Formats: sequence, C-alpha cells, structure tokens
Amino acid sequence: MAIKFDKIGDGEYELDVKGYTCPHPQMYTKKALQKLSGGDVLNLIFDNPSSGESIMAMVEGEGNEIIEKQDGDGSFIWKIRKG
Repeated sequence: MAIKFDKIGDGEYELDVKGYTCPHPQMYTKKALQKLSGGDVLNLIFDNPSSGESIMAMVEGEGNEIIEKQDGDGSFIWKIRKG
C-alpha cells in the first residue's frame, strides 16, 4: 500500500490514498494541495468513508472547492479545485 501522487495532465494531478484510514487521507490531501497552483485540479481517490467528512471540511476551510464526487467500487473519487 503506497500513496501515489502523479501529474496526469496540464494542471491536473491524482492522489491515491486507498487503504489508509483517518487521519492519513486528510493529511496527504492537504500536503498534495499545498503543492498545487491556484486553479489546478486534484483527483483524490480514497476508500475510507469516514475520511470524507474531514476532507470536505478541510478543503472548504482552506478556500478550495470540491467540483465533482463519484462513488466507485468501494472507493470515492473527488475532484478538488485549488482556490
């Protein structure tokens, strides 16, 4: 189980934190967002449902925006735009 953080396009990144439990998905999301520029999009993939609430609060509290949410096979894919 390893965290994957990759650039997947122009201004688009992907962070995969499947297999991690709270508070790790939120911490890794915060660190990834700090590396992005305003307007960049982070595709966050996680599978711990209880992490969603803390990630949402952190994202919105820092002036970023969740622009899309998808539920996959036991995992969640959120697109977060850096503010």
